[in-house]
Amino acid sequence: MTGPWDKRPAGRPPRGDGPRPPRAAGPRAPVPTASAPAAAASRSELRLYGLNALHAVFARRPEAIRKVYLTEARIPALKPLLAWCVKQRVGYRVVEEGDLDRLAGSTHHEGVVADVLRVEPLSMADWLRALPEGKPVAALWLDGVGNPHNFGAILRSAAHFGVAGILLPRDSTLAISGAAARVAEGGAEQVPLVRMGQADNAAAQLRNAGFSLAATVVRGGDDLFAAKLPRRLVYVMGAEGEGMDARLADACDTRLSIPGSGAVESLNVAAATAVFLAQWKQKA
Repeated sequence: MTGPWDKRPAGRPPRGDGPRPPRAAGPRAPVPTASAPAAAASRSELRLYGLNALHAVFARRPEAIRKVYLTEARIPALKPLLAWCVKQRVGYRVVEEGDLDRLAGSTHHEGVVADVLRVEPLSMADWLRALPEGKPVAALWLDGVGNPHNFGAILRSAAHFGVAGILLPRDSTLAISGAAARVAEGGAEQVPLVRMGQADNAAAQLRNAGFSLAATVVRGGDDLFAAKLPRRLVYVMGAEGEGMDARLADACDTRLSIPGSGAVESLNVAAATAVFLAQWKQKA
């Protein structure tokens, strides 16, 4: 059985302990690089890497998987996925570690790289309609966050604490990247992204839906651990370094700060997000 895209390279299909067919003769086809336009550069696709990131896509939306590259050592961990690829005629290819380094543009690929379809952010209206009624809900409004590793860590914490959505400003360029998805360890598939309109309109929509907006500030806010947190809450998280826009902070319903020893100025945005979410989870 052969597939549409070299799906059984070097005779390594997901199979039992029986004999394997010999390697195909002839020169080996070149492996695309991280900058190849055919797949990863497509706006509709994302070059994903990391074992848990790919497991999460396979569990929630396997139909989004377009191509898979893996090392031989990863075959046992990915047998169900590879069997699905054979059945669905989705190409996969066993390659060397260095090939994956080039494909991912990173050495942190954990032995697997895949091209998958992106998920477009929801509109605010669609997201609000889908929220559960009568249950506590938390969301994160990210104002200027741009570092993919911080974004990935935020997604991981958001998934862990059951955040209902990541709210992105209308002009934000923040999107799921391979690095963010790997750091999120599957969290990128659990928490929907939501594209807002104008900030004042978005705030009004959120308040009409019963949310309170809390600006998270380094100093001058109410003590997070002493504050009463509402059941529907949006934490507004500022950018790494300069923090959030002052006008946005002024427009929020409250300001919250994490008290500390003073030995360092503050936590970074990803660490602070985890603390804020843990406190909401405890009190919600």
